[in-house]
Amino acid sequence: MVFYIYTMNKRALLGLSLALLLPIGSYLILQSFSERAVDMPRHYLLDTVVTKIEKGKIINDSLWHTTANIRLVNQLGDTVSLYDRPGKIIVADFFFTSCRGICPRLTANMALLQQSFLKGGDTRKKVDSSIVQFLSFSVDPEHDTAAALKAYADRFGVNHDNWWLLTGDRKKIYDFAFDELKVDKFSDEPITPDFVHTSRFVLIDKHYKVRGYYNGLDSVAMSKLAKDIGLLMLEKDRTKKSELFTQILSLSWLWLIIICLVIFFVVFMRSRQKIDQSTPNS
Repeated sequence: MVFYIYTMNKRALLGLSLALLLPIGSYLILQSFSERAVDMPRHYLLDTVVTKIEKGKIINDSLWHTTANIRLVNQLGDTVSLYDRPGKIIVADFFFTSCRGICPRLTANMALLQQSFLKGGDTRKKVDSSIVQFLSFSVDPEHDTAAALKAYADRFGVNHDNWWLLTGDRKKIYDFAFDELKVDKFSDEPITPDFVHTSRFVLIDKHYKVRGYYNGLDSVAMSKLAKDIGLLMLEKDRTKKSELFTQILSLSWLWLIIICLVIFFVVFMRSRQKIDQSTPNS
């Protein structure tokens, strides 16, 4: 009889273990494959590759360039900086208000992009505009005063909350364009140190890493930019280690099933013990 009870307990415990581990394991495996299937925007501007040893294995870790901060004046006359809005995805371009070439088209396309994220696909209501910060750097800051930028912005219906048209020290702006964003390396147009005139929009993630360059005059490229912004919004924070225990704790619906199974197991074992105790020993 003792051996029978032991065998029943062992089988019941094995069944309960499988019932607990299978749904959790299946969920985590599916989650892992679904994350790998998404084609995330790649990183640009590699600083260096660091070689380190973890658990006896040699690992090469790429260190991507972090865009340095820059402080300028916006169209409202406020002094602002790149780092003033932490946690935002940034879309940047370069223009000047007296441009009669590509700049008006770039600004019009940026305005459409801004409106698409303000509306969130629903024309009846606006979503949190803090998701994306738009920045337009004037490459003719000597003439583009804050007042000139404000008049230009109003012409295109710019929402000033999350789109800054920036002016300031010319050298600071040009150094930022060439040294921090490397726009000269990813533009089809010839760019000289004397004048930054590019059709490229630059996508910067929440950690100030460059994640893409897009032709602001091309509708296909603009669609891809909008899609990539959406992907970066969902991207996990790679600076925080994802722990298995934390993931399991977040599965509240699965824990409800587990609790029910445990209660069922306890009730089952007690009923078996009562049956065995009422059965005469042979």
